[in-house]
Amino acid sequence: MAAEGKTIDALSQFELHHAFGPLGAAVNFTQSNAHMLAAAVVIIGLMAWGIAPRAVVPGRLQSMAEMFYEFLENLVTGQVGHEGKRYFPFVFTLFMFVLFGNVIGLLPYAFTYTSHIAVTFALAAIVFVVTTVVALVLHGKKFFGYFFPEGAPLWLAPIIVPVEVVSYLSRPISLSVRLFANMVAGHVLLKVFATFVVLLGGLGAVGPLVAVLPLGVNVLLIGFELLVAFLQAYVFAILTSIYLHDAVHLH
Repeated sequence: MAAEGKTIDALSQFELHHAFGPLGAAVNFTQSNAHMLAAAVVIIGLMAWGIAPRAVVPGRLQSMAEMFYEFLENLVTGQVGHEGKRYFPFVFTLFMFVLFGNVIGLLPYAFTYTSHIAVTFALAAIVFVVTTVVALVLHGKKFFGYFFPEGAPLWLAPIIVPVEVVSYLSRPISLSVRLFANMVAGHVLLKVFATFVVLLGGLGAVGPLVAVLPLGVNVLLIGFELLVAFLQAYVFAILTSIYLHDAVHLH
């Protein structure tokens, strides 16, 4: 529609619309919610069907399921330690939800729910609350010593404590904005170059020849976005593991 109007509207792709007609409108169910459910179904299906055969020589689905499991288990135990195994399901769920949200959003006519700050901040807030609760349960009042390193001069407390508190409270902001900004930037670039392809392709005889350049750029961007989709899920998972490490060990 933007190309037909000879303009580039790269932000309309992030607008929310009701899904499933009047029923979705009645409960304010949007395409973002629908894609979250789709991602959950795909993840559950992958893990359930993947591990069902329990074959010694795994097939493709089983290999993929085992790869995700081993990768996340090594990540969590590597960052948190042996105690981190109890938090593995939490980190695994976050990683898969973010990863499949990023990847599904690259399909034609799909919606990337991780491109909305409300979604990414909600995920980051869950991480913040869980890590804080873990620290309080494990350490009680000692948790507050996290904001003033042991051995530091007492006269530095008015400086160190506010800095540490602000740094701690900024975790959900940095965690959510990083994912949101990367997803938005990538999809805006894809939309811009896709619109260039349509606009240049309508210039006449030379149009299709000129349009090859932005088309090639878009193909490269798709590959780059697949890499970013995985990297952002990985960053989200590893930062969560680091925060859990701090909560468990208080350093």
